[in-house]
Amino acid sequence: MKSILLTTLALTLSLSAFSQVKDIDGNEYKTVKIGEQEWMSENLNVTHFRNGDEIPQAKTAEEWKKAGQEGRPSWCYTNFDESNGMQYGILYNFYSISDSRGLAPEGWKIPKEDDWITLEKTAGDAGNLKSKSGWSANGNGNNISGFNALPGGEITDNGENDEIWGGYTSWWSITEVDNETVWYFWIGPGSGFFYEEKGHGMHVRCIKD
Repeated sequence: MKSILLTTLALTLSLSAFSQVKDIDGNEYKTVKIGEQEWMSENLNVTHFRNGDEIPQAKTAEEWKKAGQEGRPSWCYTNFDESNGMQYGILYNFYSISDSRGLAPEGWKIPKEDDWITLEKTAGDAGNLKSKSGWSANGNGNNISGFNALPGGEITDNGENDEIWGGYTSWWSITEVDNETVWYFWIGPGSGFFYEEKGHGMHVRCIKD
């Protein structure tokens, strides 16, 4: 059954051309068709909303925590280290991704929980979504989907960086659980769905609207 799934994914990719999309800052992202969906195959790295307004950067744990407590958009680098942005993209709080000024490039959107569910079912296994290198404890994937998930970790609402050692990564959905928490998609040894507070920081992958 697994070999059939891999063959199906490979065929899907062979029939789907890779393309690129550009954000408001001029960053270009590779995209890939996975099943009926088209995804960015890189994490978002934009620091301005679609209308050109700047998204405030948190350079310390204290700045990050304060932005979340006040319900303000904010972004930061993993471990507040700019060099991590080149590899993993940047981390956003929920107030950034839900802002009416728009975070995703024109024609793209922040995925709903259902979009992530569809991706997980299409991939069939976390290894098909994970990059071929960079993961710890022999956790590398085969990346047959072309999604190229990297182990970028996340940051708590208190500004503490989690799992920088290459064990997992997570991405926001736009689907709220309640007034305080939001669903997100996680990949580590496996994959799954959890919810977290809006002041938390996670990566963003956009899906074609």
